[in-house]
Amino acid sequence: MKSRVALSAFAVSVLASITGCGGGGSGPEVPVPSAPTESRAPTPGKGSKDPDDINGDGYRDFMVPLPGGKLPDGGQFAVLYGSAKGLAPSTRTLYNNRDLPGSPKAVIDLDVADLDSDGFPDFVTTVRDKHVPNNGADDHRTAPYVAWGGPDGPKAGGKPTPVRLPQSASKLGLTGVVRGDFDGDGHHDLAAHARTELSLDKSPLVVLYGPFTRSGVPARTDTSLSLPEEGDLVVDDIDPSGKPRATSLLLHGISDGEQSDNSLYSARRGTGLSPNGKRLRAGNAHAFGDFDGDGLRDVAVGDDGSRNDEPGAETEAPDVDGSLDVYPGSGGKPVTHQLPEVPEVPEGADTGYGPGGFVTADPDGDGRDGILVATYEGATLIDGDKRTSVQRNVRKAPADSPRARPAGAADFDGDGKHELIFNWASDGLFGTYGEDPTHWWITDGTTDRDKAAFAATGLAPRAS
Repeated sequence: MKSRVALSAFAVSVLASITGCGGGGSGPEVPVPSAPTESRAPTPGKGSKDPDDINGDGYRDFMVPLPGGKLPDGGQFAVLYGSAKGLAPSTRTLYNNRDLPGSPKAVIDLDVADLDSDGFPDFVTTVRDKHVPNNGADDHRTAPYVAWGGPDGPKAGGKPTPVRLPQSASKLGLTGVVRGDFDGDGHHDLAAHARTELSLDKSPLVVLYGPFTRSGVPARTDTSLSLPEEGDLVVDDIDPSGKPRATSLLLHGISDGEQSDNSLYSARRGTGLSPNGKRLRAGNAHAFGDFDGDGLRDVAVGDDGSRNDEPGAETEAPDVDGSLDVYPGSGGKPVTHQLPEVPEVPEGADTGYGPGGFVTADPDGDGRDGILVATYEGATLIDGDKRTSVQRNVRKAPADSPRARPAGAADFDGDGKHELIFNWASDGLFGTYGEDPTHWWITDGTTDRDKAAFAATGLAPRAS
């Protein structure tokens, strides 16, 4: 699932693959967080413009994946609710795979968007639907379904609404569904690759513009932009204040560990996405934000540290290795930043995967975003020329245990400053790939203090 607490919301996406590299390093030693002692229902809201304010009470909420199961195999997640006092792990709603729209069909992915513009975000799932032939092979149609939101959040187990697709995409459906506001009109949109026959190497980008009716019908549809069939769609964040702004889209090429290509399709209010992509540098880490403080949206692309482990392919070009480039929204030349140096890796710990990706964060609330870069020993916030190390070192953890890693940033208490989100697990699956985190920290900016800390293993009720 992917998250958009300034990674962008869920759908939480844990940052790209991570190498477990423990021992050494500075920073605060923190105890392993315990589980929340109680579970309270949230106060119903009256609606808001924030796409991640699930109950519409004016505070951003957080969708946390629970360890031990992934979609479509019965995974669970919890919605933790923000408040004037910050994120409250004891105020939460639990969902599992059976509660999602489209179940019991196989749910592939989950995102959140307020498709009908009523002030309450909706759950949008991509579901493996009916069997269909695909160039002589047996295949499944994949298509989005919606669970409509409300003051108490989307209703668990409610009847899902299929999204109406254009004829060109109705046979095989869509893949890689993402949310955005591509024409900047303040209504949330969806975009995805139209799945094509196996023999084709191009597919149209399907953009479904909101607002949607409760029958799943978009206001209009655009299939004029053709993209390579393979590649991940990365979209700028919708402004949580509700101020309309057009969200640009990045097409990130498929990677086998190596840093792969990127193309930026800029968006403009009233016109939508540009039909011509701008080729950017190679890099598997990305972030949208206003990194120079000029009021325009920039995009950062850089090296996430992963490498192809095929013989002779373990290195990257000098202009890619260990750096990131910020492409200004004004159209000027990109600004290059060197990433923190890689520490000496203990023997046997180097798996060919890097520390992870980038997070957009403004922890001081000055309006200029910084780039929170995952490192082998925590994270570094790059804010202009200033660099700040942020770490959460788990007390009494084994020396070879992976470090806590950055997984997002968001303003959960409405004070205009981002809290940083770190997660951790002691096992090798998290250390190598960043999967199945068990413990979470919500920091007080870049300080050593935490506003919340909790064990995800305690968010679900115990089996009797």
